[in-house]
Amino acid sequence: MAKNDLLGASLWDAYSNKVTTLMNNPQHQGEISEEEAASRGNKLIVADFGAESCGDAVRLYWEIDPKDDRIVNSKFKSFGCGTAIASSDVMTELCIGKTVDEAVKITNIDVEFALRDHPDVPAVPPQKMHCSVMAYDVIKKAAGLYKGVDASSFEEEIIVCECARVSLATLKEVIRLNDLKTIEQVTDYTKAGGFCKSCIKPGGHEAREYYLVDILKDTRREMDEEKMKAAADAGIKGNFEEMTLVQQIKAIDAVIDENVRQFLVMDGGNMEVIDIKKGDEYIDVYIRYLGACSGCASSTTGTLYAIETTLKEKLSSKIRVLPI
Repeated sequence: MAKNDLLGASLWDAYSNKVTTLMNNPQHQGEISEEEAASRGNKLIVADFGAESCGDAVRLYWEIDPKDDRIVNSKFKSFGCGTAIASSDVMTELCIGKTVDEAVKITNIDVEFALRDHPDVPAVPPQKMHCSVMAYDVIKKAAGLYKGVDASSFEEEIIVCECARVSLATLKEVIRLNDLKTIEQVTDYTKAGGFCKSCIKPGGHEAREYYLVDILKDTRREMDEEKMKAAADAGIKGNFEEMTLVQQIKAIDAVIDENVRQFLVMDGGNMEVIDIKKGDEYIDVYIRYLGACSGCASSTTGTLYAIETTLKEKLSSKIRVLPI
């Protein structure tokens, strides 16, 4: 049947020729029976995996030579769309001839890449990338059954984007190294979120434990906290007087966060830095008490002394704290 008989040319153009060929003519579809495997002295593993997000499912057959754990034959049955059939067929082909330990290293990226007509052109549109993820998951399921372990034991990292196989550690590292500030930048650098987009934020076709929006926000917060601490550390080394006003406020906030604020909050209060004025003899730090601290008797005695002493010790002996 011609492509244009069913869908517009633009949609079909998003699929490689290899995908469209294997949709209708898979090379490894079928099944292997226990009797067949046993007659050759091999062990049969049958693994099922279904994707809740789209209702597709795949059954993978591995005939394994127990002498060296090598997959000597493999078949599949796919219950789903044409892309799932093509992905499962290539996944099955990639498994044949490999040991179980080698096969479990096959990822959905390998499956999708093997379906490409050209190395630089994706084989399927972004919303269909999950089909190759299903192929990857059923491999882990089969390996777990053969080894008698849970399939999750083969996953050494926390994978945030299943489509692009991008881990949590990689995302945090890339955000930090490149000072990324937007989700678009994260996708450009890592490809995470560039396919089915379920990992970007809640509400996609599949619920995730981690989302890019939260990872970016949390990592940026950690980076800001580290910068403030670095500014505070610079002050500890005697450079506080040379900082800009903004740097001084951040340095003071960092010291307060680490040494004082938790005690103020425990009593229902807090504080904020209003201004800093440099004089010949003193560096006056003007603060405002918040909450319960604003009416507390010790705000001008014990609490004030503790704040000023801490800032003098950590940043500069010239600091004088003045509540307003």
